[in-house]
Amino acid sequence: MIDPLAQVVSLLQPDLSYSKFVEGAGAWRVRRAEQGRPFFCAMLQGAIRLEVQGSDPIVVEQGDFVLIPAAYDFASSSLAAGVTTDLTSMPTEVRPNVFRIGDQEAEPDLRMLIGYCAFGSTDSALLVTLLPALIHARGEGRLTTLIQFAVQEFRSERPARDVVLARLMELLFIEALRSSGPHCPSGVLKGLGDDRVAAAIRCIHESPTEAWTVANLARASAMSRSAFFDRFRQTVGMSPMEYLLHWRMILAKNLLRLREGNVAQIARRVGYGSASTFSVAFTRHVGVPPSVYGRELEAD
Repeated sequence: MIDPLAQVVSLLQPDLSYSKFVEGAGAWRVRRAEQGRPFFCAMLQGAIRLEVQGSDPIVVEQGDFVLIPAAYDFASSSLAAGVTTDLTSMPTEVRPNVFRIGDQEAEPDLRMLIGYCAFGSTDSALLVTLLPALIHARGEGRLTTLIQFAVQEFRSERPARDVVLARLMELLFIEALRSSGPHCPSGVLKGLGDDRVAAAIRCIHESPTEAWTVANLARASAMSRSAFFDRFRQTVGMSPMEYLLHWRMILAKNLLRLREGNVAQIARRVGYGSASTFSVAFTRHVGVPPSVYGRELEAD
């Protein structure tokens, strides 16, 4: 049986090896302006306030893991009194890849692993739209254990330390996706947490070339057509047919990237009866015809 989450992770090719250890004390606030890079934070001790543009502020506590799949404007700050929006703090590197923030003299009451996640896939922008804008995993024993292992490895000088740490951070990424699904407002993670909706998502991922309709997906989910349509759209954030199109375009872009066939062959492999129909759909969804997209990949 196809695992939709495993497919998404495999296509994203996440690399969380770009991490650093941060410790802090007192009042501090750091604001970051990014260009859509994925940001993550594993809280080891203490708590911070995280403000992400477009979302309500949240408190990230010890044992929590946070992922912003496409970070733009966000700020993190201590929970100490006296923190205002005009406060700007600059982390200071005190040891290799270890940074201090806030009061430089006080005993740290905050420790966290933060960093940026690189997605190896050239199609990550489409895949990221399947994820929520903010993933906040909390109270998960497996996450806590992985974070503890990561800290031990970070502090060690053992052989292959960086390789082991990178693998641990990838496991943290996957575990965060798993555990955060029920708490997401919408998206594929939320959908996979709903047995009825998950049945339809698995159908689409297992047989993307099938001539799926709302009616036969509803039957696979053991629901009436109208109830299924409303539940899918509310849970996933798009209609079943929109999701089918979205997933087919992700697969098509991956096949073009891997140069696995010409446009007509790829069209058939993602569920289109003709190259022209596929080209129209691809151009409308991606912005350029598949032939042009393939040439641009070759030029890169």
